[in-house]
Amino acid sequence: MKKSLNSSEKVSLKVESRTVFGKKLNKIRKQGFVPGNIYGPDFKSKSISIIYKDLVKTYKIVGETGVVYLVLDKEKIPVLIKSIQKHPLSSSLLHIDFRKIDLAKKIETDVPVKTIGISEAVSQKGGVLLVQSDNVLVEALPEDIPSHIEVDVTVIKEIGQEIKVSDLKKSDKYEIKTPAEKVVVAVIAHKEESIIPETAVTAPEILTEAVIEGEEAPIAGDEKKEKTDKTEGEKPVKKEAVAVPKK
Repeated sequence: MKKSLNSSEKVSLKVESRTVFGKKLNKIRKQGFVPGNIYGPDFKSKSISIIYKDLVKTYKIVGETGVVYLVLDKEKIPVLIKSIQKHPLSSSLLHIDFRKIDLAKKIETDVPVKTIGISEAVSQKGGVLLVQSDNVLVEALPEDIPSHIEVDVTVIKEIGQEIKVSDLKKSDKYEIKTPAEKVVVAVIAHKEESIIPETAVTAPEILTEAVIEGEEAPIAGDEKKEKTDKTEGEKPVKKEAVAVPKK
């Protein structure tokens, strides 16, 4: 998480011009560098590389809302971290984009939401705290962008209550541009998962031959054997024609 900074503190990060692109970027990553780009309005994009450990240290301080001064040769370029690409398995930094900014002009950027306190509806009434908006859009001068927006959930006393953007604390240094009616945090009822017992399904009985009243039905397996024995042990009986006397 971004550490708090005094307005007088400035974070600098030394970078170098980069002439390596494409598949060759893996080589500089193995050498301990992270490839990146600087871009912005009325600014010619620059390809750069940064020492990995220096970038990690800087990111821990400023996050994605703090101003960083990139030192490129003799130039100091004020930027915000726009996006970071991470390895899907190791989460190591693969690439970074910096957004060149004008310190005298207001900009819009996403600022993370941070809940503080404990809701009575959660601690005493068994509700579940649900954060529905992880970020809000803020407009401010680059150096006035907050590291996060605090949301005090102690005001939620009952299950079903919520905090909207319109309920967030106002500031004279920045303006929240996210629609006022958007829900940021809510407490909902805890739902028990219903467990449906599994019912054994009995296969329907299939009779291939009618059972004569008073006799027992043949047992499966024995019936086939009985038929086989009859076929092998008995000879077919020939029917003889019987003469009918004439009247």
